[in-house]
Amino acid sequence: MGTAFNYQNYLVRRKVFTFFGAKFHVYNADKELVLFSKLKAFRLKEDVRLFTNESMSEELVNIHARKVLDISSIYDVSDSQTGLKIGGLKRKGLKSILKDEWLILDINDQEIGVIQEDSMGLALIRRFLVNLIPQSYNVYIDGRLVSIFKQKFNPFILKLNLDFSPDSEGVFDKRLGIAAAIMLSAIDGKQN
Repeated sequence: MGTAFNYQNYLVRRKVFTFFGAKFHVYNADKELVLFSKLKAFRLKEDVRLFTNESMSEELVNIHARKVLDISSIYDVSDSQTGLKIGGLKRKGLKSILKDEWLILDINDQEIGVIQEDSMGLALIRRFLVNLIPQSYNVYIDGRLVSIFKQKFNPFILKLNLDFSPDSEGVFDKRLGIAAAIMLSAIDGKQN
């Protein structure tokens, strides 16, 4: 696993107003760019790649949807260097309309964890009244809190802080965690 995945804290940034796709910058706590992703617009099937920088010369992680336009699709996350599957992410379709929830899958598609939006009440307020309340997600592996994703309010740039420090035993692969944060920002970020 490359040095881009050796940190405890990250910041994922996505500009809200970009034409023809979205760009994601992932920074470490020292505000150094450690990962970059550019999503192409008008794709029926998500295919997201994480690179070491904006030159996109070294690909580290690949995230791709199994199906076209499926609100409960599984997204396979693979190591681009080895081609080996890291795990998967599955959005809880209709349930995520009210409160975001994603399942974390192992390499055999067995559920090992969950990513849940902080509260049903706040989720409903965000969806139906005002989206000025930043989202927060708790990440659990085998029932233990391993990470917290917290959005910072900014109407022009989506900022999501990732904190992996609760995972003192290192059971959550940060490649899968960062992939989840990108997908949360790309897919669930569209509904607000």
